[in-house]
Amino acid sequence: MSAVVAGSYRPPLPARAVAGLLGAYKRAFASEATATLLSRPNPVRRTGFELQLRIDARVVEAEDVISLTLRSPSGADLPSWIPGAHIDVLLPSGRQRQYSLNGDPFDRKTYRIAVRYLADGDGGSRELHDELRVGDLLRIRGPRNAFTFVDAPEYLFVAGGIGITPILPMVAECARRGAPWRLIYLGRSRASMPFLPRLERCRGGRLEVRPDDEYGVPDLDALMAEAPRGAAVYVCGPPPLMESARRVLSATDPTASVHTERFSPLPVEDGAPFRITLLRSGKTVDVGGDESALAAILRVRPGTAFSCRQGFCGTCKTRVFAGEIDHRDRSLPESERDSAMLTCVSRALGDDLVLDL
Repeated sequence: MSAVVAGSYRPPLPARAVAGLLGAYKRAFASEATATLLSRPNPVRRTGFELQLRIDARVVEAEDVISLTLRSPSGADLPSWIPGAHIDVLLPSGRQRQYSLNGDPFDRKTYRIAVRYLADGDGGSRELHDELRVGDLLRIRGPRNAFTFVDAPEYLFVAGGIGITPILPMVAECARRGAPWRLIYLGRSRASMPFLPRLERCRGGRLEVRPDDEYGVPDLDALMAEAPRGAAVYVCGPPPLMESARRVLSATDPTASVHTERFSPLPVEDGAPFRITLLRSGKTVDVGGDESALAAILRVRPGTAFSCRQGFCGTCKTRVFAGEIDHRDRSLPESERDSAMLTCVSRALGDDLVLDL
């Protein structure tokens, strides 16, 4: 269904203009036929890994949470990773999801992810819980890292529910190094909070488990205000938790480094409707004021590549042939901002866009 707002309709580009752009595109494509049209920036980690892995183990970790251990069918070593990394899981249905690696980075034979069942989700967690079994194959891409574990004199970790998954290996690494750490672990109940036994075995720090049914709904601002000055603060969980961390710490401790991660798309703020022409496919699509360009493109070109949907990985980077770009990403270099965009977050600035898709 189109999301065009009443009064926002714009007529398509004139046929002559589109034909001219198409000719320019063909000349550019021919001259670069042996080269990659776009150098994809990857500020998080240079990857290119795409692997077929076998589900080696399936463990119930908590209410509605399972962990899956993945292994190469050949027994080969897997690409290395550091705490905070995640992989893209390409499901048999065609869905693509991101899951943090929560196992041991020193174990090169296996990856472990955890999946919470979401009854009101769009089917990815249900597919992993209900349809896939030990022995099945999964295609994965990565690992990549936008939540890198940095060196710091002290660490505060705040995890909400399944947000514990990227933080678990960080806490284990702190314990291994002997670095001071504190983890505040929030959730509905202890029964719903995965990996408690593993966390309790981590030494050298302070673990605070604060389920809502024992402590009540947490005062997020008060928790954030307890961060040691100059600490590295890692927060993963519901958006209000991460927003509180950034707000409080930016006001109270400019020396703190705040690191957050989310796997859901960023909400569109101050968006206006615009139109995209996909030059290669000859299609046009209207982008609503409350949706991303990527979401609109996927309606008419479902196979379009994407990953993070937050403007950092570069997977959805696309050449722009016409139109002014409203850049909202965190990674595209200045040298490319006149000619390319990340469709997962960036938009048109006033005019319609013509893209190399």
